[in-house]
Amino acid sequence: MVIAIDGTSASGKSTNAKRVARALGCVYVDTGAMYRTLAWYCLKNRVDVQDARAVAALCRKWKAALHCLEADGLRVARLFVDGYFPENEIRTAEVSAAVPHVAAVPKVREWMVKRQRECLQFGSLVMEGRDIGTNVFPETDFKFYLDAKLEERSRRRAADGVRENLAARDQRDSQRAVAPLMVPLGAKVINNSQMTSEQTSGLIIAEIRKRLAEK
Repeated sequence: MVIAIDGTSASGKSTNAKRVARALGCVYVDTGAMYRTLAWYCLKNRVDVQDARAVAALCRKWKAALHCLEADGLRVARLFVDGYFPENEIRTAEVSAAVPHVAAVPKVREWMVKRQRECLQFGSLVMEGRDIGTNVFPETDFKFYLDAKLEERSRRRAADGVRENLAARDQRDSQRAVAPLMVPLGAKVINNSQMTSEQTSGLIIAEIRKRLAEK
């Protein structure tokens, strides 16, 4: 089983995907962290993230491998590079600024989608990102799209101590040539502007259990 949770930045994808994964005993996959890892690796190796050919070349040859491990009572699939997962490094402002450029490279997305589909080796998945239901697992019956008002998403980012132009990020994500951010066909859309994470995840879990009972 694959549960796809897509959505805009700061719409609560990570928090809710983790809650759903815990409740249903699935492996949690943060695809954004995979792109962040490559962005971090590009910066670390002084590769210009705006040079698509250079980024694609690095992606072809880096020594990255999937691992599934326990973290805070949750099974998590992570992309290790040279046997290391840069957990803190990938959350810096510098990496955040580099990610959209790296994620827009067609060859990078092609490589990432293959790795993301390989996560099935670990079992049932709750996978969050921006193109899971449209591009990575379009065949899944469990698609959810999270969103919230721009003001609320900006407030959430600021509460996390992160300054990011979310309107610009939304525009880049939705207008990129390859796998743009959009609502997947058949997805349940949840606007959680005035909802808690408990309410949002509860809605997702209830919907999944209902569909499983109907099968």
